[in-house]
Amino acid sequence: MATTKKKIAAKVEAPIDQRETFVSLQKSFADSEMPVEEKLKTLYQLQAADSEIDKIIQLRGELPAEVTALEEEIADLKERSASLSAIIDQFNRNIADAKLSISEHESNIERYQSQLSNITNSREYGSLDKEIENEKLLVDIANKTINDTRFEIAAKKDELDQLKDRLSIRTEDLKAKKAELETIVEETAKEEAALRERREQCAAKIDARTMSAYERIRASVHNHLAVVGLYNGDSCGGCFNTITPQRRVEIASNRKLIICEHCGRIVINPDFE
Repeated sequence: MATTKKKIAAKVEAPIDQRETFVSLQKSFADSEMPVEEKLKTLYQLQAADSEIDKIIQLRGELPAEVTALEEEIADLKERSASLSAIIDQFNRNIADAKLSISEHESNIERYQSQLSNITNSREYGSLDKEIENEKLLVDIANKTINDTRFEIAAKKDELDQLKDRLSIRTEDLKAKKAELETIVEETAKEEAALRERREQCAAKIDARTMSAYERIRASVHNHLAVVGLYNGDSCGGCFNTITPQRRVEIASNRKLIICEHCGRIVINPDFE
């Protein structure tokens, strides 16, 4: 028995909301204090406002995404530039340490050489001579480290210069894209503000369940049309599938919420349009 009930519930689940049925949504719609016809008309006006807002957003095209992408690229370039600068600074510190080491080794060499004149036996002479040889080897190693590090610094500076050039170019690109976007936004700001105010006024009149269904439908269809009229008098204006005569009569009556059984859109009386 429980299995049978589950199967029945599965059949009536609406695609717009897996947690409730078409029937429950229609009942909630009908039970509202606002007359059904007025509520349907409000849904149409809400869709009309949203469609106009969508057109304004489309005017901006890919600019918002391009601006975001440029900002992210510039942030990455700055981070890489800062990292390279830190590496170059560390290399310079390494060179300074190597130079200090050379100075110490040369000082030791001078000290050992001055001691050679006071040596009285070959054993001590050989020992000092070996120390001098070791110190000279350390000087050579330090000089090689300096030369290699300078080569690394030159390579990193070239890379840094390339990054700075790219950063400069992308920064100019960002300024241009932002200016273009700001111009479009400024030109449509008043219209968009008025449309959003109208949208909020419509949304405030609609119950939460119906509004949730409306938003869910808009998000699920490519043209964001949750509310449509009839196409050619007998088809859904969203998916263009034929609507039965009985349903067309119900749509024209403005007495209940009609949802297209094919695409899940809300179908309204064409007279509203």
